Amino acid sequence: MRCVIARFPFDLIKSEVEQSMSGIAPEPVTGVAVTIEGRVYPVMQVGEVITRQDRRDFTTTEMRRALTRLGFTCHEARPAAPVWDARADERALDS
Repeated sequence: MRCVIARFPFDLIKSEVEQSMSGIAPEPVTGVAVTIEGRVYPVMQVGEVITRQDRRDFTTTEMRRALTRLGFTCHEARPAAPVWDARADERALDS
């Protein structure tokens, strides 16, 4: 699929994106994420790997659009799980 990212044309193929991301550890996701072969990556990390451009050169929207058109599932980052505070539970019991 031909797409333009940061004013540069790219011919992207889903299998090549999957191959490029294999063996790369996902960074923590804080914004828009994409699921590739069961792993969740920030779309900006994937964009940097497949375009070999600095993340500041393209937008999340550009990458989300390109990855969605390739057939990947893009989604918002899951909210962080609440941290359990044992001290708060102890204080509640002491009352």
